[in-house]
Amino acid sequence: MKPREESARKTRIFIVDDHPIVREGLSLMMNREPDMMVCGEAEEATRALQAITAAKPDFLIVDISLSGPDGLDLLKSIRARYPTLPVLMLSMHDESIYAERALRAGANGYIMKQEATERVLVAVRQILTKKVYVSDRIANRMLQQYIKGSVNGSKSPIAELSDRELEVFRLIGEGHGTRMIADELHLSVKTVESYQAHIKEKLSLKNGRELVQRAIQWSISENVA
Repeated sequence: MKPREESARKTRIFIVDDHPIVREGLSLMMNREPDMMVCGEAEEATRALQAITAAKPDFLIVDISLSGPDGLDLLKSIRARYPTLPVLMLSMHDESIYAERALRAGANGYIMKQEATERVLVAVRQILTKKVYVSDRIANRMLQQYIKGSVNGSKSPIAELSDRELEVFRLIGEGHGTRMIADELHLSVKTVESYQAHIKEKLSLKNGRELVQRAIQWSISENVA
């Protein structure tokens, strides 16, 4: 069989992650598999959409934390253009907050970066068989919610934030000011200020100083987890 014909049988995977080391590690792992190949990569959402159109991948691996619009925003744009393209969301963030959001936005699976690299391959292969991949912990939690018919009362207040509010909250925790957030997310300053007001209300914070402190504390805990 000719090399070109052999490569055509491989699952073409596109990686979106703003860390070059992560992209390189995933590429090396995928390219070692006899039935997979990485056909492209990008570090942020806007370039990713353009590159995906050109690369025509069979599968996407997308990090939630990207510069500018985050992975959830990118996922929603991808679903608008490619409704059936399999997507695995990769993240260092708490899966109890992000996994369900990712699935609601159209992801086919969610995996923590802390998982062993072999689990990424397990997730990809499971999704390729038309199944959803989440950790056993999240699968059990979602099943319990379905059985009870309501969300567990111990849910974190942060989990009550909308996707956009959570994105703004994350950027605040990373030290971004209002103007910088507005520029990164292509929003007006007034719109960002409105999101900040909603966040303060939902988290019972009195002022902007408490908002910044809470966001930084959360960001630190996320990076340590």
